[in-house]
Amino acid sequence: MSKMVSFLFGAVSPWHDIPLHLGDGVFNFVVEIPKDTSAKMEVATDELYTPIKQDTKKGKLRYYPYNIHWNYGLLPQTWEDPSFSNPKVEGALGDNDPVLVDVVEIGERRRKIGQILKVKPLAALAMIDKGELDWKIVAISLDDPRASLVNDVDDVEKHFPGTLVAIRDWFRDYKIPDGKPANRFALGNKAANKDYALKIINETNESWAKLMKRSIPSGDLSLL
Repeated sequence: MSKMVSFLFGAVSPWHDIPLHLGDGVFNFVVEIPKDTSAKMEVATDELYTPIKQDTKKGKLRYYPYNIHWNYGLLPQTWEDPSFSNPKVEGALGDNDPVLVDVVEIGERRRKIGQILKVKPLAALAMIDKGELDWKIVAISLDDPRASLVNDVDDVEKHFPGTLVAIRDWFRDYKIPDGKPANRFALGNKAANKDYALKIINETNESWAKLMKRSIPSGDLSLL
């Protein structure tokens, strides 16, 4: 059996116990996959305290077919309700990912698994994976040297030219080497702006709050 790689926060859940909102449009972001690595690390939502672990399939550790070129991870205290159909995004249902708001952090530094960064959202990409909606929020850490230059989607195009297209194409194509179809993107195949991204974050934070109050069935999800 393959050795499981796991990153624990002790009796603290990176999903539930780290606050989302820091005020003034700034949020906590937890790194799952550091820039320029390929191990498929993610929060184990069905385990106590939801540690970050390397995903497995048929007893083998999983890797992406190539490195991801940005820091990738989650916004804590967010969840996409899989019963909610979004009429603005082809009626796609939520993917029940532990954190709907997957984050692509575009700063220059490679971060560490489990590192918590203060980020500001800049844009949102609406990925459709087998009919399920999987948002990708594009953000930047406040301590990045170019953070003050970017505040919305147009700034990303200006100061990080080609980055939004590269992110879209990476997530569109990463399953193809395994013989699976490419993912699709809604909203005209383009990135939505910062206000749209903030709306998504707030909606999924509200869904998480309902989940924690048991207003929505949790199924196999750990609420601790």
